[in-house]
Amino acid sequence: MEVAALCFRLVMLGLIFLRDQVHNSYTQNRAFLRITPNRLQHFELDSVSFECVGFDGLTHLKAVRNTEELNLACDNNRTTSSCTIDRVYLEDSGEYWCESEGERSDRVNITITDGPVILDSPVLPVMQRTNVILRCGSKNPSSNLGMFYKNDVPMHNTPAEEIKINNISKSHEGFYKCHVSSIGTSPASWLAVEEFSVTSTRPHEDLLSDDSNSLSVPILLRIAVTIFITLLLLVGLSKLKISACW
Repeated sequence: MEVAALCFRLVMLGLIFLRDQVHNSYTQNRAFLRITPNRLQHFELDSVSFECVGFDGLTHLKAVRNTEELNLACDNNRTTSSCTIDRVYLEDSGEYWCESEGERSDRVNITITDGPVILDSPVLPVMQRTNVILRCGSKNPSSNLGMFYKNDVPMHNTPAEEIKINNISKSHEGFYKCHVSSIGTSPASWLAVEEFSVTSTRPHEDLLSDDSNSLSVPILLRIAVTIFITLLLLVGLSKLKISACW
């Protein structure tokens, strides 16, 4: 009975450990700035929404425009943590972030262009080992086939509407843009990559990734190792009990 009770306690401790690990992995870095549409570049006169997500207490939406820091406020939304700009203009380009007492989101560099082409790339940094899709968009919906460039170097030989980068790593960081023949070239935007770790999480719905909803590999590995060790302990204690009986 004593061995059974000890085994039960070991299993319960293992389950509590796993619960804490999963909980921590999904609560760290939870505060972020959500931008809709989810891209770094926008056409002039587009409608763009900003929302601070995951913050506690009074939160301010901030921006830097022409080196001037200001609290962003919109006529159609009086809250300090969200804002919708019905029509953005070139002067709305700049860095945006959310800030509360003791907590601040990453800064996001938004580009507003009066040109005919934009690059559709994710707002938030992309997690290592996931996939990301970059899209080329123009004011003429029938002409979205373009050439994609990283640091001014072509990434492929045939025009395409989108390009998929598999198994993202830090080496994929850089300035990306796309060019649509006879229409124009988008501005360049920086693609940021976040290092893979157990406690690094991102809001999955905001990533252009086809496998971002899966549980991270380190968490699964910890679960497997913990279960394996628990089973070994159970087997070892059982054999010890049987040997003691003889």
